[in-house]
Amino acid sequence: MVFRIDGGFCCFSLLFLASVLGVKGGGAVPTTLDGPFTPVTVPLDDSFRGNAVDLPSDDPRVQRTVKGFEPEQISISLSTNHHSLWISWITGEFQIGDNIKPLNPDSVASVVEYGKVKSLKKQAQKAEGYSLIYNQLYPFEGLLNYTSGIIHHVQLTGLSPDTVYYYRCGDPSIGAMSDVFRFKTMPVSSPKNYPKIGILGDLGLTYNSTSTVAHLMKNNPDLMLLVGDATYANLYLTDGTGSDCYSCSFANTPIHETYQPRWDYWGRYMQRLTSKVPIMAIEGNHEIEEQVDNITFASYSARFAFPSKESGSESSMYYSFNAGGIHFLMLGGYIAYDTSSDQYKWLQRDLAKVDREVTPWLVGVWHPPWYNTYVSHYKEVECMRVAMEELLYNAGVDIIFNGHVHAYERSNRVYNYTLDPCGPVHITVGDGGNREKMAIKHADEPGNCPEPSSTPDSFMGGFCAYNFTSGPAAGNFCWERQPEYSAYRESSFGHGILEVKNETHALWTWHRNQDMYNEAGDKIFIVREPERCPVRAPVMIWDE
Repeated sequence: MVFRIDGGFCCFSLLFLASVLGVKGGGAVPTTLDGPFTPVTVPLDDSFRGNAVDLPSDDPRVQRTVKGFEPEQISISLSTNHHSLWISWITGEFQIGDNIKPLNPDSVASVVEYGKVKSLKKQAQKAEGYSLIYNQLYPFEGLLNYTSGIIHHVQLTGLSPDTVYYYRCGDPSIGAMSDVFRFKTMPVSSPKNYPKIGILGDLGLTYNSTSTVAHLMKNNPDLMLLVGDATYANLYLTDGTGSDCYSCSFANTPIHETYQPRWDYWGRYMQRLTSKVPIMAIEGNHEIEEQVDNITFASYSARFAFPSKESGSESSMYYSFNAGGIHFLMLGGYIAYDTSSDQYKWLQRDLAKVDREVTPWLVGVWHPPWYNTYVSHYKEVECMRVAMEELLYNAGVDIIFNGHVHAYERSNRVYNYTLDPCGPVHITVGDGGNREKMAIKHADEPGNCPEPSSTPDSFMGGFCAYNFTSGPAAGNFCWERQPEYSAYRESSFGHGILEVKNETHALWTWHRNQDMYNEAGDKIFIVREPERCPVRAPVMIWDE
C-alpha cells in the first residue's frame, strides 16, 4: 500500500482509494491533491447541439391530467435538517387573459397524509399547511395577465432519518387527493452520513432538458439541487410566442414579458422526479420576471418551498440547510450581497453556527459563476465575488456550484484568481438543456475578449470587473490562453452527481447527455485538507 504525506494530510494511493470508495472499474480517478491540473478544453462536437427546442403545450407530458381540485405539480423540498421537509402542489387551473379572477386560496385545504406503510389507512399521520396564489400583471394594454392555481405548502415534522415514507396530498373533505407517492428522508447530520446529490442548472423544458432529467433519474439521486433558471418562461411573450433570444426578437416590448403557463408545464413534467426526490432551488436571472409595481421573482418565491425561516433568513433568495454531513449555503446573486446587506450579515451568522465536527463539508450554491472562462457572462458578477469571496474562503468552503453559463466547467482550487490549495473548487453546470442553447466561445480565444463596460449584470448594476493585476494575464482583461485556474471545460448538455464518501473525500462526476447515464465525462475526487486549511472565524458586522 502506498502513502503520501501532503501538508500533514495522509492519503491512500489512487488505486487503493478507487477500490475502497467504490469507483466502478477500479481505475485510477484523479484527486484534487494531484492538482493543479493543466487546463483542458474538449473540442466542440456540433452534432450534439440540436434538440434545444421547447416541448409544445400539446405534448402529453405537460398537459393537465387531473380533474377539479385534484393535486398536480407535486414536489418535495427539505427543511434545515433531516427531521422535517415540505410537500408542495397546485390545485385548480391557472387563468390568463384580460379579465382574470384569482382563485380563493382558502377554498381548498392543504393536507398531507403520510406514514411508513404504503396503505396509509390505520396509522397515517396528518399535517396541514398553508396556500396562496400569485399574479403576473402588466400595466400595458394588449399584454395578457396571469393568475396561478392554488399553491399549497405543508411542512412535515418529527420524521425519522434515512427512512422511506409514503404520502398523499390534497383536500380529503372534497375527495381531491393525489395518488400515493414515496420519499426518503435525509440521514442524520454526521461525518459518516451523506446523500447522493444530483445537480442541474439552466434546465428549461426542451427535448434536451428531458434527456437531462432522464439521465439524472437513472443515476438515482437522493437529493437534487437546481442552481437557477428553471423554466425560461421569460423567453416568451404573454401570448405564448417564444424565441431563443428574447432581446433579439422582442427588443421593442415595453416590459420584459413572460408566458407563465410554461411554469405549469414545467411543474407537470418534473413531477415524475420532484414527487419522489427533494429539490432545492435557488433563483437565477430567468426568474426575475418583472411585472407591475416593479415586483420580481413572484413565481419563484410562490411555487417553491424554502427553509428560509428555519435557517434564519428573511428571504427566499438565500437560505441554508443540512443534508447528512454537508451544510449547503444557497446564496442569491440577484439580491444585495455587499458587506452591509442583509444577505451578507445573514451569511456571517450562518457560518458562525456551522459545526464542522457535525457537517465537515461546506458547499456554496448560487446561479452566476465567479470563475468563468466563456464569453457568455464573463466577469458578470465580479462585485459579488469581491464582496463575498474572502468570507467564504476563510470559512473553508469546499465546493461551489453555479449555472448561468450554458456549458460545463470545473476549476482548479482557486482564490482571488490565484491557484490556492485551500481555495474551493468552482463547478459550473449551466448545461441542463434550455432553448438558449450552449455557450461555445471562450474569452481567451483571439478576438473574443469582451469590452469591460459590457460585462456587469444589468439587474444588479455596479462595476468591479477590472484588468488582472498579477499573473500571466497582468494588465489584460482576459487571458490569451485557457486560464490556469480553469481545469476542464466542455460545451455539452448534462448533469452532475456529488457523492461524498467520508469527511475528506467526495466523488464528483459530470454526465453528458450523449453518453450512457453511468458514464462520466469528467470525474474527480475532491479532497478536503482540514489540517492544512484551517477555518478562520468570520469578522462579524453588526447592525448599528
